[in-house]
Amino acid sequence: MRKDAAQAISIGDPDLVGVNESSPRSVIGGHRVADAFDETNTLPRTFYRIECRFVPRREKSLEGEDHTMRKQVARSLFAAWLAGILAAGPISPVFAQQATPTPQASEQKPAAPPAAASLQLSKHNFSKAPRAFPTLARPYRPIKIEEPNLVNSPRLEQLIHDRKLEVSLQDAIELALENNMDIIVQRYNPWIADTDILRTLGGGAGRGLSGTGTASVLGNIPSLNFDPVLTSTITYDDRNTPVNNPFISGTGTASLTSLTTHTAQYNTQYSQGFHTGTGLFASWNNTRSSSTSTFNIFNPSVQSTLFAGISQQLLNGFGLLPNTRNILIAKNSRKITDLQFAQQAITTITNTSNTYWELVFARENVKVQQRAVDVAQKLYEDNKKQVEIGTMAPLDVTRAESELATDRQNLIVAQTAQLQQQQVLKNAISKNPLDPKLFDVEIVPTDMPRQPEAIEAPSFEDAVKEAYAKRPDIQQQILNLKNGDIEVRATRNALLPTATLIGEYGSVGLAGNQPIFGTPVITRGAPIVDATGAAVTPNEFVGVTTRPVIGTSRAGLGTAVDQVFHNNFPDYTVQLSVTVPIRNRQAQADNQRAILTRRQLEAQMQQLRNLALLDVRTTYIALQQDRARVEAAAKARELQQQTFDAEQKKYQLGASTVYQVILTQRDLINAQGNELRALSDLVEAKTNYERALGRTLEVNRVNIANAKSGEIERDTLIPGTLHGEVVGTPKTY
Repeated sequence: MRKDAAQAISIGDPDLVGVNESSPRSVIGGHRVADAFDETNTLPRTFYRIECRFVPRREKSLEGEDHTMRKQVARSLFAAWLAGILAAGPISPVFAQQATPTPQASEQKPAAPPAAASLQLSKHNFSKAPRAFPTLARPYRPIKIEEPNLVNSPRLEQLIHDRKLEVSLQDAIELALENNMDIIVQRYNPWIADTDILRTLGGGAGRGLSGTGTASVLGNIPSLNFDPVLTSTITYDDRNTPVNNPFISGTGTASLTSLTTHTAQYNTQYSQGFHTGTGLFASWNNTRSSSTSTFNIFNPSVQSTLFAGISQQLLNGFGLLPNTRNILIAKNSRKITDLQFAQQAITTITNTSNTYWELVFARENVKVQQRAVDVAQKLYEDNKKQVEIGTMAPLDVTRAESELATDRQNLIVAQTAQLQQQQVLKNAISKNPLDPKLFDVEIVPTDMPRQPEAIEAPSFEDAVKEAYAKRPDIQQQILNLKNGDIEVRATRNALLPTATLIGEYGSVGLAGNQPIFGTPVITRGAPIVDATGAAVTPNEFVGVTTRPVIGTSRAGLGTAVDQVFHNNFPDYTVQLSVTVPIRNRQAQADNQRAILTRRQLEAQMQQLRNLALLDVRTTYIALQQDRARVEAAAKARELQQQTFDAEQKKYQLGASTVYQVILTQRDLINAQGNELRALSDLVEAKTNYERALGRTLEVNRVNIANAKSGEIERDTLIPGTLHGEVVGTPKTY
């Protein structure tokens, strides 16, 4: 029964990799091998071939032939079982990295680029007030703002099938942009910054926003209200005043009496400030009064007054910058919040991508550790059987049991890491992880890591320049420096005294009811008396001339207004008011603080540049090292495969033991896990390098120009399309 036997075992892993039939294949030894680096092959599948030839040992003796045959058959069956275990084990897709695509592969049409995700930043614009026309009451009503939508997006539920959430990397990124709570919270900051713009356009100071560096306003500059203000006052006054001198008051009596007056006022005033430090005001005052005094020419009387004036700051508060600095700072702060939103989007995309690949690795690592447990379990059971038949020492059973316990511990650790990474990813792509539809759902990644295509590596200087131009944190600091410049210039102006020139013109009109007197009439008055009160001459009296009232001349508001517009009683006023603060310590302190803050911002800018340079350098080094690490891990796995094949041959020849075969097989599994770990680290390093350069949004085709609704749309990002430009292009924000 001596025969030469050969058995070929093909090992593949349908669980670790997928198949893309449209991808090119290379043919090695009559077997197709997937090209793991074909860009059109998003789910590459790798097959490789292990050939194990079993050669029988030489015959020792006729009596031991049966025992030898039994051992050879057992070894052959055990080798076949090992091959089956490996066939079910995880095989990294980079095993095909040495495959060469066929010529037809180069002729294949490239796949269409993925669609872009638009975040719709312009859903709201709170920097504009409601229009007053045709509804005049709209500016005086609150604006309705919808409550935050804290329900998971429909896209998330659509991807759940049979309690499994199958997501690609692109799906995970889009779900994160729709549902990630960090994005939702950050989305409110640009809207809040819009309200500061609206407030400053009306002449107020911005409230400031955390992280924008504009919470305080320095310098005591005269404030102006840029919104027109219309003030109307209606006053009714009815007053009785006790009179001590009736002749002066005109009451015409010698006894204590009162002066009664009735007054009604209707006053209207308009005022508005302008960006040059100019103030315009106009007022129209109308007063109607009547009294019991007989000395008034008009009773009742109507007085109308029209005044118009202009004021101009000549020193402190003169010019555009001091009066518009709040507007300029608010607009820069709005741009800063846009950049902060872009930074948050970059962070979310990067974290989601890295978490996705960590989950992929964790799932595959569980498979690796499970295979190790299966192998250790089989070794333990075989050793027990051999101890029972007396062909192995009990110590080998103890050793196998110890290895089984260690492998089970490693499996538990791997399963724990998988569950943790799954929960982290679930939190990243959902608003409510406790949603019953999502709570106990298993996340199944559909993309597998593959070595990325070679990244165009510009010179270090060019890479740093690109990072300086694209990184949102650098752009934020540039805007902070602009705000610092504005504060320095404004506080320099605030050092000056306050000089206000006021010019005013007015016209007054007065009208009312006036009695019409007839021809004078002389009547007998009081008798002439001496010191004792006796009449000096009887029947002689002092003559009294009176003018009888024969009618009333009535005039009112119309007459008074006519006098106003005919300039019958003009009024001109010119005023220069100068205020000089002695020592001026508050203004000096504000100016010094603004300059110191500006110097601090300059130092922070250099600090950010250095950090960006370090980030670019370290991520590029990590990318290159991880690429080399993948190649080394692939080589190590290949050599370990050869070692395993050789150990199997030795075992067939009787020159090795089951324990040695199991050890080399475990080393092969570990090498496969190391290769998968290296590949996962490589794709994460690529993601981090793109983040360091500020390319994340561009690479993932995320449009940030209109990012507020969180409704992810597909867009080709052709220049001039509806949704704007990608970050890094002109006029992005």
